[in-house]
Amino acid sequence: MPLPFADRTEAGRLLGEALLDYRGRMDLLVLALPRGGVPVAAEVARLLEAPLDLMLVRKLGVPIQPELAMGAIATGGARVLNPEIIRALSITQQQLDRITEVERLEFERREQLYRGRRPPRELSGRCVILVDDGLATGASMRVAVQAAAAQGPAELVVAVPVASLEAVQLVSEQANQVQVVALATPEPFIGVGRWYQAFTQTTDAEVRALLEQAWQPEHRPR
Repeated sequence: MPLPFADRTEAGRLLGEALLDYRGRMDLLVLALPRGGVPVAAEVARLLEAPLDLMLVRKLGVPIQPELAMGAIATGGARVLNPEIIRALSITQQQLDRITEVERLEFERREQLYRGRRPPRELSGRCVILVDDGLATGASMRVAVQAAAAQGPAELVVAVPVASLEAVQLVSEQANQVQVVALATPEPFIGVGRWYQAFTQTTDAEVRALLEQAWQPEHRPR
């Protein structure tokens, strides 16, 4: 897979093309991890002619380097921690609890902003594809997998344009029979943004616009 991707839209199109075997399944559901995963997932859902919804996840960044994840939280109260990072940086329980509470408040704000009164889709018995713009540590996706697996999907797939080999392994081990599709696993990895020419922050307005378009009746496959 040639790198870097031009942007998240191109990455989503290429990812969707790699997943075309899933197109036509009546039980298919694409779940995006906001915010950066939404433009990618929107393209995947379009190509697969599948409904699009959200799996809300918030990364728990370390105090001195917020972009480095020491864990993540997701819908339903699921939380996954990275004990190696917590030990290496001597993160205290007080720091962990404080950051978790701050991120939980932001999680609730985004859930209301993005979803409003729209209830989440049922995952039980469905083929669920979880999509993000990339996996670095895999912490956010691991908690997403945990939250999704708890609802009893028939099949669970994690799909990303780019990922570190370590993250692919960790996510693969997160739940029974979860399949991980990554278009590229470059090493050394360094960070997701390195593998995109344009990697500006996805805004709340962009997320809402993409979701509202996907949720219009004429864009809903089923």
